[in-house]
Parts: sequence; structure tokens; C-alpha cells
Amino acid sequence: QVHLVESGGGLVQTGGSLRLSCVVSGFTLRDYGIGWFRQAPGKEREGVSNIHWNEDLTYYSRAVRGRFTVSRDNAKNTVYLDMNSLKPEDTAVYYCARLRDSRWYKYFTERYYDAWGQGTQVTVSS
Repeated sequence: QVHLVESGGGLVQTGGSLRLSCVVSGFTLRDYGIGWFRQAPGKEREGVSNIHWNEDLTYYSRAVRGRFTVSRDNAKNTVYLDMNSLKPEDTAVYYCARLRDSRWYKYFTERYYDAWGQGTQVTVSS
């Protein structure tokens, strides 16, 4: 059974950093791309970052480009999202999701993803 479990969220001050982890099971991570999404209160879920099965290929939303870095460690079945220079507008529940086909790594269309984690809360205080 496919599972994705996020962790690493918490409360941080503006300008701070956090590292989120997405641990996967039930499939071979090296065969798939993984995406990160977030949903702020009262807003729709939005894509944040994708990483292709080829870890050299990554994609970021304009809102986080230059501040967030996605990486993967296939041996540990884990994908990371390093978040720096955090802003209050980064406050959201963050989700990781399995991308059906890594060729779509430049897209955040939710139907391209076939498994989701339960989310981890990130709160950035001003």
C-alpha cells in the first residue's frame, strides 16, 4: 500500500528555516517524481515544488523560488523540502504527493498526482 508521511513542520519566526521530510513506502521512490503542495486557511491548495526521479530536475513556484530547495534520498525513501527566509505568507499545511509521471514535473495539476500524505503544519510568526 502506498503511503507518504510528512514531518518537520512547526512554528518559526519570520526569516527562519525549516526542513520538511516526506517518507514514502509501498513503492520504489527512485521511479517517481514527488511534489510538495501547501494549503493556507481559506485558500486553495497550491503547488510549491516538484522533483523528478532524476534529482537534477526540480521545479518551483514563483512564490518560493530562491528560498526553498527540494531534494531526495532514495536510499532513505525520503524527499526533503528545505525552506529558508520564511515569511508569514508561507504559513500553511504542507503536503507531499506522488507524481504519476515525472515528465509532468513542471506542472502542479493535482490530477497528475495519485497519492498524498496527510500534511504537516508550518506556521511563520511575524
